[in-house]
Amino acid sequence: MNCEVCQLKELDVEHFEIREVLRCILHTILFHRALGLVRPKDIDLELFEITYVQCGDVELERKIDEKIDQFIDRVEKHPNKKNQICLSFYEVKNKQPTWFTNKVERLYWEQWYINLNVAQHAKGHSGKTHPSKIVVDPGAEARTVRRGALEASLRDVLFQIIRFVNEKKDHIPPVPNFEGVSFPYEITISSSSDSAFGMEMFKRMLQTGHPTMLS
Repeated sequence: MNCEVCQLKELDVEHFEIREVLRCILHTILFHRALGLVRPKDIDLELFEITYVQCGDVELERKIDEKIDQFIDRVEKHPNKKNQICLSFYEVKNKQPTWFTNKVERLYWEQWYINLNVAQHAKGHSGKTHPSKIVVDPGAEARTVRRGALEASLRDVLFQIIRFVNEKKDHIPPVPNFEGVSFPYEITISSSSDSAFGMEMFKRMLQTGHPTMLS
């Protein structure tokens, strides 16, 4: 089985934007890979003029928020590194157990790489303050421009997701015989220097066949 891979456009975000951006992207992907047992729910982002759709499943929302919390924790512990989330869909196959393998095998058929570059701000300038004076923030305009650029880039990512799901359909396996809103999936987190994560991805490619790329 071939594993289709989509490397999503890298986004430059600030720490307080991480949660909204990841929720938007992860829920959009999972909605487009839903099995039909969903109650679509429109979500308006608070930081951007963007609306996306969730599956309306409480357990799915909980799992995504849990992974986002782990991602934010990693960012805080490992600053100045590019960070990545991989959302993988897989089939579960029963196989003859041996002394060194499990009897259940995961066959990965699609992987989405979400790449975030989290800005690290320098500490504020120290010195005496002058409360009687009106202080003009020289960085306000720059932040507005940056926020607008991020919103445009996030829209690009959403369109990239839609293009991928419309163009890549032949690799999707038969609908699994289980209750759930989505195909079986997992979410893994890494940073740019996480060699163990890279080795794990390489092992999966060996197991599932050489992936094709679409960016």
